Amino acid sequence: MPAADNEDAPGGRWTILSLLEWSERFLRERSFDESRLNAELLLGHALGLPRLGLYLQFDRPLAAPELALFKKLLLRRMTHEPVQYILGETEFMGLPLEVGPAVLIPRPETEQLVEELVRWLKTSGRGEGSILEVGSGSGNIAVALGKFLPGAHVISMEKSGEALAVARRNCERHAPGNVEFIERDVFSPDLEGEFAGHMFDAVVSNPPYIPAAEFDLLQTEVRDFEPRLATTDGADGFRFIRRIASFAAGVLGPGGGMFVEIGEGQSEAAAIIARESGLTGVGVLKDFAGIGRILRGFSPAGVPPS
Repeated sequence: MPAADNEDAPGGRWTILSLLEWSERFLRERSFDESRLNAELLLGHALGLPRLGLYLQFDRPLAAPELALFKKLLLRRMTHEPVQYILGETEFMGLPLEVGPAVLIPRPETEQLVEELVRWLKTSGRGEGSILEVGSGSGNIAVALGKFLPGAHVISMEKSGEALAVARRNCERHAPGNVEFIERDVFSPDLEGEFAGHMFDAVVSNPPYIPAAEFDLLQTEVRDFEPRLATTDGADGFRFIRRIASFAAGVLGPGGGMFVEIGEGQSEAAAIIARESGLTGVGVLKDFAGIGRILRGFSPAGVPPS
């Protein structure tokens, strides 16, 4: 680890470039993925600089307090704490979002879920319709929908009060006008009654879909740091998918669509669940890695997107 007094620095003093190179090698030798990116993000955070700014000042020497702060951040990363939690922020669909241990870190696959839903809503003439999200998390899906569909009305339900606080702060930052967050459990027996008479244009969710039997096999960053309730359903991986499909079938208006993120290897079973719930036009879209990732189905009279 670099000492705060520069005593172990190459040439007697740490510069931005020398510390980046040392940190990249240090992380890579310990089998951390994206070691250079990790080093850039942590050092940039310590110095209050964007990644490009690091290279515009690559020969700048670091003061002892800056080195001490960077060392503290690097030690956190060495425990496998996700970089996003260390920084307190991540990006989703170009929007900087607050994240922390109370919420799942948004993934690129979920961006594709939102993109597909937005595309369908616009092409089907529902871009100013009503959308229900199950599971707010950081608010990434709801906020992105509110931002990119300013005429839509989005209701997002979440069981965790801590997660809702994060989601609401992110919403206030990016889409304060058309997103509503409510504290609800999708498994509540009163939910159908509460939403009786509601006819949504779309239901969307990125639910917990990791089977309980696979939880211990997850990356340390996920298993030990991200909220367990947001990663595994504690069962076979389909508990939330069954509930959401059944619920969506009752609250979607004519032609409304359900879009749900699913896990690798779940396509066939998830599609059967959606069909048995009464949805039509059921199919699974592949993500950019070729993995079946987005389960979609439509209420009767729905027209699947091309």
